[in-house]
Amino acid sequence: MNDEDRLKKVEGLTAIKSRAEKMAAEGADSITVRDFINEGAKKLAFQHPDTEAFRKAAVAAARQVKKKIKQ
Repeated sequence: MNDEDRLKKVEGLTAIKSRAEKMAAEGADSITVRDFINEGAKKLAFQHPDTEAFRKAAVAAARQVKKKIKQ
């Protein structure tokens, strides 16, 4: 992930955090706030994917699967 995408992702996460804090202060229930955060983070991840982190996670998952099959 290049620096520009990383910066946009951080800005997006900061905006999600600010909105979630505002929702909580206005009395929104915790499930609604949590759903808002999860959905916002998911959309942000699709807009600014971190392919390097995905590749590392895929390799780790494949390693775990192989390890379980051998047992």
